[in-house]
Amino acid sequence: MDTWLVVVIVIAVLVVLALIALAVAKGGRAGKARKREQARDHLQEADLRAARADKEQAIADEQAARARRERAEVEERAAQAEREAQERSGHAHQERTAAAELRAKAEKLAPGLGRHDAGHVGESQHADVTQQISREDIERGGATRA
Repeated sequence: MDTWLVVVIVIAVLVVLALIALAVAKGGRAGKARKREQARDHLQEADLRAARADKEQAIADEQAARARRERAEVEERAAQAEREAQERSGHAHQERTAAAELRAKAEKLAPGLGRHDAGHVGESQHADVTQQISREDIERGGATRA
């Protein structure tokens, strides 16, 4: 083979190798650019999801706080109704005691009088009836004295 033919073949091989190296380098840069674009897309998606998660968490916190406030209000109303019921019960007990004392005094003053008026509802019995608290009054949240 002639020398010039060997030189041409070597130059051709070198040119082909240079073109391959250039193509690989270009492909590497394009691959890096694609990876960067993909990374940017992932970051944007992550930011969107984090914002949605923050919003949902804020709504959940607000809802929990509202539930705690409402529970506290209900407990306060129940405690108030309980206090009023106990107050009424105490008052009813006082009225019953006073009624019993008055009956005893009446029996002492006029023995047998109370037995003849058994069908008559006295004022003390009427007071007992009006002082009773019904479950409906408590459930309505506004038990008041009669």
